[in-house]
Amino acid sequence: MRKILYIFLLISLISKAQIAQKDGLILMGSTFEITLICDTKVEAKKNMSIAINEIKRIEQLISSWNPNSQTSLINKNAGIKSVKVDKELFYLIKRCQKISKLSKGYFDISYAAFDKLWKFNKRNEKQDLPDSLEIRRILQLVDYTNIILNEKEQTVFLKEKGMKIGFGAVGKGYAAHKTKQLLVENGVKNGLVNASGDITAWGNNIEQEKWKIAVSNPKDKNKNIAEFNLSNQAVVTSGNYEKYFFSNGKRYAHIINPKTGYPAEGVASVTVFGPNAEVCDALATAVYIMGAKKGIEFINTIKDFDTLIIDDENKVFSSSNLNLN
Repeated sequence: MRKILYIFLLISLISKAQIAQKDGLILMGSTFEITLICDTKVEAKKNMSIAINEIKRIEQLISSWNPNSQTSLINKNAGIKSVKVDKELFYLIKRCQKISKLSKGYFDISYAAFDKLWKFNKRNEKQDLPDSLEIRRILQLVDYTNIILNEKEQTVFLKEKGMKIGFGAVGKGYAAHKTKQLLVENGVKNGLVNASGDITAWGNNIEQEKWKIAVSNPKDKNKNIAEFNLSNQAVVTSGNYEKYFFSNGKRYAHIINPKTGYPAEGVASVTVFGPNAEVCDALATAVYIMGAKKGIEFINTIKDFDTLIIDDENKVFSSSNLNLN
C-alpha cells in the first residue's frame, strides 16, 4: 500500500505540473483535470501527454472559434455548399441530430447562430439585453433539421445562409469520453477525466474503491446537495452559476433555449448520469432547458440514464431510478 500511495501522489504532482505549464490546461474554454493511477513515473508522464494531446486534437476538430477548423468551414459555407469532413466529425454531428430529434429540439447544435448576440464572458456584469427583433431574426436560423448530412459523400450542409453549428453543449463531454477511451486502450485501468464538471471515471480510486463524486449546491458551491460513487460511468452537470449577467435586476445564464432564443429559466443545475459523457452532456443541456417536470419525464424514458435537477428555489428532483446519498 505504501508503494501504491507513493505512485498516486507522484501522478498527482505530474498532473498539476502539466496543468500549470498549460495555464490550467484550459481548452474549449474549460479547465480539464485528469487523474491517472499508474505503476511508474514514466508511464504516468506518457499517459498524461497522450490525454492532453487528445483534448487538443478534438478542440482543433470541433472548435467553431478556430477559423481553420472543419466546423468553421461548415459555418462559412452555410447556404452556399456542402463541406466534406472527417468521419469523426460527421458522426458526431449525426449523433447530435439524433439527440435533437429525441429531445424534440431542446438540444440543437444550430443554436450557435446566437454566439455573437449573447455575451456571458464575465459573471455579475450588467448589460442590456439584445434587440428582440434581432433575436427573432436569428431564431429563424436555428433548426437542426436544416443540417443536411450526406453519409455517402460524408458531407455537411447548412441549408440557410447565416446558420451555424457549435459544440458548446456537447464538446466537453465528447472530449472527456474520447480521452478516456484512448487512455483505456493504452492500458490505464484506473482514472478520471473532469472537463469542468463533465466527468468520466473508470476503475477505482487509490483506496481501491469507486470514485467519490459530489453535486454542489448551486446557492453555495462549498456545500453539497448529494454525494455518490462513480465507476465506469459518466456524470455531467450543467448550471446557471458559472456564466451569467444581470439586466434590469434580472439574472440571465448562458444556456440558450433554441426554441425562444433567450436564456433558459427555472433551473439552477442539472446533473445527468450515464455510461457515456458525450450523451450525458447533450442530455443535461436538453433537460436544463426543458425544466424540472418535463426533464424528469424525458429522462425516465431513456434507459441507463438518470438525472438530478435543482430548480431556482433550490428544490431537488430526481429521476425514478437514481439512488444518491
